[in-house]
Amino acid sequence: MDDLDRRLIALLRADARTTVMALAKDLGVARGTVQNRLAKLEADGTIAGYTVRLKPQTDMHRITGVMTIAVEGNHLEKVVRTLRGDPAVEALHSTNGRWDLVAMLRADSLEALDQVINHIRSVESIARTETSLLLSTYKM
Repeated sequence: MDDLDRRLIALLRADARTTVMALAKDLGVARGTVQNRLAKLEADGTIAGYTVRLKPQTDMHRITGVMTIAVEGNHLEKVVRTLRGDPAVEALHSTNGRWDLVAMLRADSLEALDQVINHIRSVESIARTETSLLLSTYKM
């Protein structure tokens, strides 16, 4: 990945619906160059897809929690497989230090989030968890 690829990705992060022609103009390259770069970035998995991001206010009635998870022994892959199938787990990250995983949780109410937390805590090989609610968002 070179500087042109990084600039292209930055433009797409700002607006993934930008046309190839507009991207080419902003980057100062030919339309074919942008198309070839996009094809290469998609083929090698750098660009995994295009999506819609909602403003936090659009989804303001949903509760967001961050759960840190400690896994017993060498059961990380099994726990990850289990949690990846849970629709309330929006994102799952491995980490270092005290916790093995960080999970972003979403629910429609505090009661629903409580059920999600209890379900995750009951997953075999999860040793302990800690959950914090996100109250305000300052940067997207």
